[in-house]
Amino acid sequence: MEKLEKKLGYKFRDISVLERALTHKSSTKAFNNERLEFLGDAVMDLVVAKYLFDKFKGCPEGDLSKLRAALVNEKSFATLARKINLGDFLYISLAEDNNNGRHKDSILSDAFEALMGAIFLESGLDEVEKISISLFEKEYKNISLDALVKDYKTTLQEITQAKFALIPEYKLISSKGPDHNKNFEMGVFLNGIEYGKAIGRSKKEGEQKAAKIAIEKIKKGKI
Repeated sequence: MEKLEKKLGYKFRDISVLERALTHKSSTKAFNNERLEFLGDAVMDLVVAKYLFDKFKGCPEGDLSKLRAALVNEKSFATLARKINLGDFLYISLAEDNNNGRHKDSILSDAFEALMGAIFLESGLDEVEKISISLFEKEYKNISLDALVKDYKTTLQEITQAKFALIPEYKLISSKGPDHNKNFEMGVFLNGIEYGKAIGRSKKEGEQKAAKIAIEKIKKGKI
């Protein structure tokens, strides 16, 4: 517990609140972090919205919403959880532990939200803002619309429709690894010709990476 508090830069007055935040529902149904997760989700939505509102003063509402969506999501919170090695401190069932539970985005994200909810209960919004924004800024050193909102598939489709009157097609090339930790190799094709392939932890991630490769080829005149 002390190691986690040191990583957060915050000491809990009531250690039982921290224990609850770290307890996954697989460990016990009577004492888990689901209610704190519910609270933390709302708190983080507000914290990030305020941060973006203050940071990007000339940014329209639509762009602010895109930025918030890029930061307030499962993948983003799981990334922040890994920054503080949150998975190492979780109370989960043996079965979930054996199923790679400490490394799952969904479990890490929920635990991060629960942790922020617990800090909010003890010390209020300002403390959550200080801790969470510090983590965000360390992970995303240049927070901007261009840096965060990268939908390469949409960008590629816009380019290929304009230049070639074609819509990219994505295909699964191969998948490797056990069910709980698979890697997917996805390819992007134009007119049946492969223009990029990449591996991701999900098909969607692989598609985005493959689309990025195809965009770079187009920019370099290789397509």
